[in-house]
Parts: sequence; C-alpha cells; structure tokens
Amino acid sequence: MKDLFEKCYSFKREKEAIELGFYPYFKAISALNGPHVVVNGRDMIMVGSNNYLGLTTHPKVKEAAMKALEMNGTSCSGSRFLNGTLEMHEQLEASLCEFVGKESAQVFTTGFLTNQGAIAPLLSRNDTVIVDRLVHASILEGVRLSFGKVRRFRHNDPESLRKNLEASADSDGILVIVDGVYSMEGDIAPLPELVSVAKEYGARIMLDDAHGIGVLGKTGRGTLEHFNLTDQVDLVMGTFSKSLASLGGFIAGDASVINYIRHNSRALIFSASMPPSSIAAAQAALDVIKTEPEILEQLWINTRFLMKRIVDLGFDTGPTETPIVPMIVGDDARAAIFWRLLFDEGIFTNCVISPAVPPGGQRIRMCLMATHSLDDLETVAEICGRIGKQIGLIS
Repeated sequence: MKDLFEKCYSFKREKEAIELGFYPYFKAISALNGPHVVVNGRDMIMVGSNNYLGLTTHPKVKEAAMKALEMNGTSCSGSRFLNGTLEMHEQLEASLCEFVGKESAQVFTTGFLTNQGAIAPLLSRNDTVIVDRLVHASILEGVRLSFGKVRRFRHNDPESLRKNLEASADSDGILVIVDGVYSMEGDIAPLPELVSVAKEYGARIMLDDAHGIGVLGKTGRGTLEHFNLTDQVDLVMGTFSKSLASLGGFIAGDASVINYIRHNSRALIFSASMPPSSIAAAQAALDVIKTEPEILEQLWINTRFLMKRIVDLGFDTGPTETPIVPMIVGDDARAAIFWRLLFDEGIFTNCVISPAVPPGGQRIRMCLMATHSLDDLETVAEICGRIGKQIGLIS
C-alpha cells in the first residue's frame, strides 16, 4: 500500500517556480486601497481584482459594515437553518429579489458554496445537467456532488447545446447552466439563443452571473437586464465578492424552488451564515449601484480606454467584451515571465496557466475598476507594451 501523502511530498512544481523567481500566486498584500495595493512595502497598481465598481472602499459601504460590526459583533455563530438568521439576512434577500427581478432569494456564505449548495439538491439520478465547457469550477463542484447525469456543450454554441439536449431526451428533468460573463475570456454568453434552444426541450435554465451583476445592463442588474431576459431564466446566481464589495453569494428564482433549496442544501444547512458586516456591506453596495449610476458609467469609460490601448499595441485579447482584459500568451513559462516583469514594474496582474485554461490559452488577465484613474491605465498600457515587445509577444 502506498503512503497517502506521497503525492504531497513529490509535488515540486511550486518550489521550482519559487526558486526561479516566477511563482505568481499567494502574493501577500499588506494594504488595500482600491486600485492601488502595497506589496513588500511598494505601491502597485492593482489590475487583478474583481472589485469592478471599486465599492470596497466606498464610504457608504465601509460605514455600513462598521455599524453592523459595532451593533451585532463579528459572527452569527450558527447556520441559517438554526440560530444564524438575522433580520439583516432577510432584508438583503428581499433587496436582491427586487434587483434581479425574481420572487425569492437565498444568500450563502460564499459564492462557491452558492453554486455547490444550490445545484446539488436539484438533481436526482434520472435528471441531466448540461453545462457550457467553460463554466466556473464551483458549478462543476455542485454538479459533481449531485446524482444527475452530466453533459458539456461547446462554449457559447447553441447548436452544440441542442445536440446535448436531444441526447438527453429520456431524462426526467434537464437543467442547463451557463455563466453570464466568463471570468477568463471576458465574453458574454449568447443568452437569447441558448434560452431559446433550452426552452424547445423543456429544460430549466440557471445563470451564474457572478461577473455580470454590477457590470452589465443599463442599471447594473447583470446579463438578464443586458438581454432583457429576466422572465426567461429560471435561476440566477450571483456573488458579493466582486461588484457588491463583500463576501457571500445568492441564488434567486421562484419561491417554491428557493424554498426547496433552502431545506435540502447541505452547504447552507451545515455552514455558518454570513456575518453582519458582510451582509451590511452587500446591502450598501446594492444601494450605491442604484443611487450612483455614474460609477458604472466610469467603469465602462475605463474599460474602453484600456481595451483600445491594449488592442492597438497588438495584444491578442480573445473574445472579451467586458472589463475583463486578457492578454493571451499561449505558453506557461512565457506567461510567468510576462507576469514577473509586470510585477517588477509595479503592475499587479493575474497569471493564468494550464489547466485553468486550455493549452495555448495561457494568459495575463487584467480586470478594470471604476476607481482606476486614466493615468493609472495609461501607465499599465505603457508598461504592458514595453514588456510585450521585450519578450517578443508583440512587435
């Protein structure tokens, strides 16, 4: 019999990267200030954060979190199912229902737990779940924990979805799951076409809108507002750790469905509930989105500005159409080198290599914030261009 820990002792990839000076993960930040961070005593421009609207440092959001902390302490010390439900939780859920246009909502302690906890209880042995090949890992985890059959269709391909639906005709029930905005590509799902195909076969539809809420739609309500499909999608999932400047997640839909999830989700029943400060921060962020639309406008001004500069420099940004700005490198080592040279110049980015993306899709991923100044973004573009030429990525 082999030692269970042998694979741990033989894991060398991280140590080798650290020794070479090209390990891009778990970088400790000593101070957060929206679009700027401090690492090893040095100020850096943060273009790796999902803080799209910059609300983590908004005065109203910080004040709400501090008041909730002062009034209710640091934790609920229990699950929602037992002693961990506050009136604040229910008020936030009511606000989320109004925001995404659904009848009922349930919040979870993290976004990952939301997908894990909402998907698994919905699928029985004779059901089938069909997912886009590039959906988030938390969706795949929820699917893995369910008893349903699993199929995957080609990314953003309605005809591939149709073939999988046809092959699932003998299922008791079918759930189709897609992201609204894909976190590594930055592209938007062709939701009208996917919904139309799914409805032909009587399938239910779930949308993970973690990267769409606060970003897409005239008022920031996400992919459903962007396509005017609020009444056509059965379940919408969102997180608080991106535009909503907090920690947690939610699932929203018909009251009967949410009630079923609420009473059958182990991830909900056996997890401690969101702490008061996180609830208050998410609630305040929702209020800011509704009352200060100029923040969303500024996010898109910044997005268009940097995208034009990066594309004009000759970088391959793939199919992105959102504040997610990838620069595709196509090789693990080259991506790590690009990341390190940017880091040394004071630009904090995300290095994404296989298997997080398919081979050939390795990239540096940047994300824009409404609070970036145009001077910040000009600096980012200039440094990216200079280093891109230095390593032969652009000419």
